Amino acid sequence: MPERRLSRTSGQSLAARLFKPNYLMVYATLGIFALLYLFGALLYGGKGFTTLRTFVLLFSDNAYIGISAVGMTMVLITGGIDLSVAAVASLTGMIIAYGTTVMGLDPIVCIAFALFVGVGLGLLMGACIQYLNVPPFITTLTGMFLARGVTSLISRESISIKNDLISALAGFKFYLKWPNEAGEWVKIKPVASIDLNTIVFILMIIIGAIILQKTRFGRNVYAIGGNEQSAKLMGLPVARTKVLVYGFNGLCSVLAGVSYALYVKSGWNLALQGAELDVISCCVIGGVMLSGGVGYMQGTMLGVLLKATIPAIITFNGSMNSWWAKIFTGLLLLLFIVIQRAVVASSAKARKT
Repeated sequence: MPERRLSRTSGQSLAARLFKPNYLMVYATLGIFALLYLFGALLYGGKGFTTLRTFVLLFSDNAYIGISAVGMTMVLITGGIDLSVAAVASLTGMIIAYGTTVMGLDPIVCIAFALFVGVGLGLLMGACIQYLNVPPFITTLTGMFLARGVTSLISRESISIKNDLISALAGFKFYLKWPNEAGEWVKIKPVASIDLNTIVFILMIIIGAIILQKTRFGRNVYAIGGNEQSAKLMGLPVARTKVLVYGFNGLCSVLAGVSYALYVKSGWNLALQGAELDVISCCVIGGVMLSGGVGYMQGTMLGVLLKATIPAIITFNGSMNSWWAKIFTGLLLLLFIVIQRAVVASSAKARKT
């Protein structure tokens, strides 16, 4: 009897953990992504939509958005926002392009300098938000203008990156293979390969998930987003945590800029304009609440894939305008905001009863 009671309790606790209200948004994202992918498969499966190559491209073509979304997820969970992510990524690309092509510097030096600038700007914005009580929207908007301005001061023209190391990193491919009838490992047809950007994207998602769910720092992030005053009363390091979150977001923005530079092999002062909204929308679609306190890296990754599937379907259609992707993304965003409000309302009602 005790063993049966213990197993029943364990099963109930597992079920309770799997079906927590906070997970409902992630399940909703997964369900809609599955339905959308199935829709594309039914319509364009014969054109190659269901191939492994197309699925891998969902990661590689949007890796820079996903890498930036890792840092944005933490910022949103604390109840903040960062509008400077795309500008910092653009500045990073310009630093790499100008440094390697015009000045002849080693790309490692350029990337290290970009990391110093991006992380430093993130820490500075975090300090202004925490210690000067400047709203995150205003602080990061200032950071966005600052980064865009510096990028334009460096160069107003697009600069192609001509460097052997950058070309090697951009051309890195890990080909997916499958055993044939003779037992030999051969490349999957059509050829599917994983590039460096995809690997970094997946690694950042894993690292971000571990930080949020397995470390004290991650628990502090959730506590601050849930109720900052309560977190202070509990003696949690609120100030340090918030500043470090913005510093980590700056790191992710720089890595996103490196990813984008490898993707396009150039730097431009107007690159990634408006991409900060794409990053935020991926997080929200993935179940991160703008009010703070709720969100998971797994959901953010699904949000990136879901958002990437829409233009993929439009591309396979061939007759639809690319602006339809923006329209459908807006409708999805509205849907998930409504779902978020419904989850919050149901949770509040459950607590009262």
